[in-house]
Amino acid sequence: MYQKGRAWIELNMEHLLHNVRQLQALLPARCAMMPAVKANAYGHGAKLIGRSLQQMGIRDFCVASVKEGIELRNAGITGQILVLGYTSPRDFSDLAEYGLAQTVVDYPYAVQLSGYQKPVQVHVGVDTGMHRLGERSENTEEIRRIWDLKRLNITGVFSHLCVSDGMTEPERRYTLEQIQKFWSVVRFLHGNGIHGFKIHLQGSYGILNYPDLACDYARVGIALYGAFSSPQDRTVAPVSLKPVLSLKARIECVKALHAGEGAGYGLSFTARREMRIAAISIGYADGIPRGLSNKGHALVHGKKAAMIGRICMDQLLIDVSDIPQAAAGDEVVLIGKCGGKEISAGDFAKEAGTISNEILSRLGERLERVVGKG
Repeated sequence: MYQKGRAWIELNMEHLLHNVRQLQALLPARCAMMPAVKANAYGHGAKLIGRSLQQMGIRDFCVASVKEGIELRNAGITGQILVLGYTSPRDFSDLAEYGLAQTVVDYPYAVQLSGYQKPVQVHVGVDTGMHRLGERSENTEEIRRIWDLKRLNITGVFSHLCVSDGMTEPERRYTLEQIQKFWSVVRFLHGNGIHGFKIHLQGSYGILNYPDLACDYARVGIALYGAFSSPQDRTVAPVSLKPVLSLKARIECVKALHAGEGAGYGLSFTARREMRIAAISIGYADGIPRGLSNKGHALVHGKKAAMIGRICMDQLLIDVSDIPQAAAGDEVVLIGKCGGKEISAGDFAKEAGTISNEILSRLGERLERVVGKG
């Protein structure tokens, strides 16, 4: 089967290596990157990205679920794989079988984990203000008691910064408070004779805005893939990131649309003039938000083409009236560069009213992932 036949994702591994080097250079020497390859590596393809990162010397990874961890193991990924999310007690056996580390989401969950008949490696989550997973930072006695439980091999303690992407004074103050709460827990544990665990606190924006934190790991996510969550995001650290992913499809056919005629489901678009429109081989089942109907854009022959009509499950329509050379079989770029123009993941997300993290992580499984030549 021709790899670039319908709709596909192209990956630039040279850009991935560039981003790894840029981000690692920001961190203290003793801090290792622990890339987040959850959600199919933010839509890029967990197996391809995981193997490439391992070849680049990365040894530690984090995922959202046991299933994602098993996928990496089956792809030949060695080293530590931390499950950041909840794992059902019915799946505790997979943690042991595949050598995965599990997040302790609170003290009662630690008790459940200790009840499993085999040792399980864990990282203790500490809630310093996001109020999602982790035992609350003020519950120091409950946190300490986790070390009293049997069959838990505790190798890490971590928290998550929830507004480290923000640059306002309240956001920076809140982040600094989270950092202080975390260090307070670490000092408490050390003061009670508990040592031998690694610590991690930073995600992508934690690295970019608070790079000097003396942690053992940094859980880089969206920045690793060369994107910001929003195109207007600004960071403290000087960094030049390159997008790893391009999203492309084909023109299936080109036809005339006469003035007054409608197009697509519900005839939500009506031509006000004589037009040429093209059907593109990608739709919402591939991860293109239906909310981009009549307002999104793509690139054809280095020119911007507006999406018209409702986005369908498998196709969408674009206006190629001003691109006379557009023809069936031509390549269409939805995210990436074409000629002298570019639509970044952030630009694409902005038009959809969301963030690039969501757009990328929802790119569909039927999109082929192809490694480009750089």
